[in-house]
Amino acid sequence: MSDFVEEAIKEGYLHYGFTPHSPIPIVSPCNMSMEDVTNYIEEFQRLKEIHKDRINLYLSMEIDYLDEQWGASNSYFQELPLDYRLSSVHFIPTQSGNQLIDIDGRPETFIRKMHEFFNDDIYYVVDKFYMQTLKMIEAGGFDIIGHFDKIGFNASHFRPDIENEAWYKAHIECIIKAIKEKGLIAEVNTKAWEAPVNATEKQCKEYTPRLFPSADTISMLKNAGVPLVVNSDTHYPSRLNCGREAAFNIIDNA
Repeated sequence: MSDFVEEAIKEGYLHYGFTPHSPIPIVSPCNMSMEDVTNYIEEFQRLKEIHKDRINLYLSMEIDYLDEQWGASNSYFQELPLDYRLSSVHFIPTQSGNQLIDIDGRPETFIRKMHEFFNDDIYYVVDKFYMQTLKMIEAGGFDIIGHFDKIGFNASHFRPDIENEAWYKAHIECIIKAIKEKGLIAEVNTKAWEAPVNATEKQCKEYTPRLFPSADTISMLKNAGVPLVVNSDTHYPSRLNCGREAAFNIIDNA
């Protein structure tokens, strides 16, 4: 955490929020454990005090919505001393409902999981993702909705141009309407503006920069009057500022 603060200060940030993946009641290598939450808060308070004259720090979490029992509206998250709450969908249930699968990883992993867990039913996966997103919005308890069209990025590697299909666009329109009605802030996520850290030279050359949501969806959000916040969502301090200027340019010209 201290490395991120130092990088933020070096890059000239006046405000910086920590938003790590929240605890969840299933095994996940990406989420902090409930036992680590106290240590997280204590380290945040330590850094906030040390750097109080150089930067304003904010305590948060990216809270996973799993179902009606687990999400930002859960009393556990409401009672934590968070400055803001960001909520996202990363997991959806299989068709049988017996297992929650993380569909938020890299495209190649997503395609493997399509074969292994979802019988290659891309309609089910996309529909279920957006159904979960609507339930998350309705349940509330958070301020910012995170990368709500990430599924389109992954799904387009399984089914090219899926984001331009009418049924997919209808999902986006429905989500934007719900965001607007709930008075939420929409995240503009710059994580995918550059190729992954360990990408090959060939992959870097072939890589297409991407924001979540897409430029077209940003324009729709802006036209709907939804407030936007630009977040890096990076796991590497060196990428804290990656894509930030580009994101603001896209927003300004949307």
